[in-house]
Amino acid sequence: MEKQSDKKRVKRIIQALSKEIPDSRIALRFSNPLELLIATILSAQCTDVKVNEVTVELFKRYRSAKDYAEADISELEEMIKPTGFYRNKAKSLQKCCQEIVSRFGGKVPETLEDLVTLPGVGRKTANVILGNAFGIPGIAVDTHVQRVSQRIGLTSNEDPVKIEFDLMEIVPKEEWTHFSNLLIWHGRKTCVARKPLCEACPIRKECDYGSGKSRGEGNTLTPALSRQGGRGGCLSFPF
Repeated sequence: MEKQSDKKRVKRIIQALSKEIPDSRIALRFSNPLELLIATILSAQCTDVKVNEVTVELFKRYRSAKDYAEADISELEEMIKPTGFYRNKAKSLQKCCQEIVSRFGGKVPETLEDLVTLPGVGRKTANVILGNAFGIPGIAVDTHVQRVSQRIGLTSNEDPVKIEFDLMEIVPKEEWTHFSNLLIWHGRKTCVARKPLCEACPIRKECDYGSGKSRGEGNTLTPALSRQGGRGGCLSFPF
């Protein structure tokens, strides 16, 4: 019975947030699956705004998986340096693209099972690619999705994979990508980490935290949640 209640609540949440956020498309700029894959890897611990600034020239310089696979690593590092952790990211990008070339004919694979075998790609990144580049439903759990879904009361789990599966049970499959994107935008604009704007929240009556059910007189967020956010990045969990 609880699952049925949650499913109805999710539908109301989607309706309310869709009115508040009519354009919930991912903020990362891309024109093909490879560009989104590159941008998503770069977005770890970095804002989407900064990633979009970097990819303007990056996507002109490297146009195929083969280009990244054969790139001079020092040059690649220099181009992505503003996104932070650039040495690790450059290695991930190059190894990932080498695998795409050698195993998938230079094309980004279109299944979760294949995507997660690529270096630097976990379930979150894979679901971002599937949902936003290929139109295949997927729930991408970043820090915003985790924080908002916990506050609403849709999950009590801390592990992103467990949260993903919790949400998959109550969110209609055709809404998985849309729901993820809505929560990301809502977490960035309203349900921020440290001082959520509950008074202005369009889903407050559906939210355990906003209605006081999960916090009493004070903020009882887990330590992990109270530390989250602050940088405005769309995909704050690495990979």
